[in-house]
Amino acid sequence: MPYTDAFKTQMVKRMVGPGAVSAAALARQVGVSQPTLSQWLREANRVAAMTPPPEEKKPTAPVGPKKWTPEEKLRVLAATQGLTGEELGALLRSEGLHEAQLKEWQQAAAGALSGASTEPLPAKERKRLAAAEKRVKELERELHRKERALAETAALLVLEKKLQAMGWDERHQEGEDDAADEKSEK
Repeated sequence: MPYTDAFKTQMVKRMVGPGAVSAAALARQVGVSQPTLSQWLREANRVAAMTPPPEEKKPTAPVGPKKWTPEEKLRVLAATQGLTGEELGALLRSEGLHEAQLKEWQQAAAGALSGASTEPLPAKERKRLAAAEKRVKELERELHRKERALAETAALLVLEKKLQAMGWDERHQEGEDDAADEKSEK
């Protein structure tokens, strides 16, 4: 009597692994001869020996502490506000945090909000900051100078327009100057 591959696979699974049943005991239970069951088991072992073992899945990133984003830290800090004892412990366990980490985050947040730096800047950073401040002052002076020049130019343009509106322009002035020169020559 021919048996399906699914049935054979099911019988082999019952003969191996946890709670395995011997071929003789399984033969009595299902009504298939013991030599047939043993042959299926040998074939399954032979096929398993010929197939290469599946490659173990290697983690893509090293397993280590979670990298917390600032948003996540802020969320946890807000959630822990006002919690004590068991409630705090339960939240820390669910987030995978230690109380020391939480305290560190609280101090960093308080320092950032107060505007006070928790540690002095290194010399390289101080020099860079001083150079940037000097550059800002130079740019502010240059901007102030250019604003004054622009204001002066705008005032001159306004004055010129007013003179033009009154009928004074360069040609009119030149004509008067020429007439005055002619009168003085006579």
